[in-house]
Parts: sequence; structure tokens; C-alpha cells
Amino acid sequence: MVVLKNIVLGIAIFILTIFVGIYGISTLYGVEPQYEKYCPNINNEAECVEFGGTWNANTQVVVDSRGEAKPVPVQGGYCDVYAKCQPVYEEAQRVYYKKVFLTALPLGVVVIALGALIFGLEAVGSGLMAGGVGLLIYGAGQYWRFADDWLKFVLSLIGLILVIALAYYFNRKWMKKGRR
Repeated sequence: MVVLKNIVLGIAIFILTIFVGIYGISTLYGVEPQYEKYCPNINNEAECVEFGGTWNANTQVVVDSRGEAKPVPVQGGYCDVYAKCQPVYEEAQRVYYKKVFLTALPLGVVVIALGALIFGLEAVGSGLMAGGVGLLIYGAGQYWRFADDWLKFVLSLIGLILVIALAYYFNRKWMKKGRR
């Protein structure tokens, strides 16, 4: 029964650690860039041209009396502003998610270390360690598509080395105390 309670407590600590980290980072840096701010939904040709987009009218194919099919404009259409606004939006995302990444990465490592080294209560330590891993995944997941392959390799290698070293240290610490 105690084991089950510890598992549930560990899972709760894991989830809440991730929530605290994510919402703390969101509080620090604000809301992520919103697509609509950079690429507004434009529904008429005048606004589209003013914004620098290309208006694409809806067309319907009509067969004339000679049997030739011709596109004929019908009401409505859409504005293509993608080429203008998408690069600006993606740059705003890259800058924002880089800040998130550079905050979540060390925060996740610190939380893992706290869980492994300081908290002797198994449910708390395990929950914090899992939460730290969750923060690492959150931070890396947001920025990963913007990072170069060399940076992904180096960060992954450093993370792997740190986690292996922490695992060795953690296990030696507990073996010295006679626990397993």
C-alpha cells in the first residue's frame, strides 16, 4: 500500500513540477508569439493589397457556348500573405523559444539534481527527477526545430554525460548508506 502511495505521490510531484516550470517560464517571458499577430486573417482585396499580400479570387470553371472552359471570378477569395509574414513570425518564435530553452534546460538539470541529491524521500526525489526530465523535454521540444544539428549533438551529449554522472553519484551515495 505504501509503495502505491509513493508512486501516486511521485507522479503528482512529476506533473506539478512540469506545471510550475512551464507556467513560471511563461510568466517570465509572456505568451508565445501568436500567428494572428504576424499573419492576420484578411478577407478582402483592399486590406490584402494594403498589407502587401496577393489577393486570390475564388473562381468557378464555366463552359461557354463554344464548349471552352473558362475560370470566372465568384464572390470571395483569400489573401496570400504567407511569404511576407511567415518569416517574421518564425523569427519571433525562434527568439522566444530560444529563451524558453535556455531557461528550461538549466532549470531541468537543477530539479533533477535536487531530486537525486537532496530529497531522501523516494516519492519526492523521483517525482522531482521526472519533473526535471519533463522540463528538459519541454525546453528542447520548443526550440529543437530552430537549433542546428551540431548544437543538438553537443547538448544531447552533455546532457547524456551529466545524467550518467548523476546516476553514478546517486547510486554510490545510496549504496554507502546501506540502501539499495
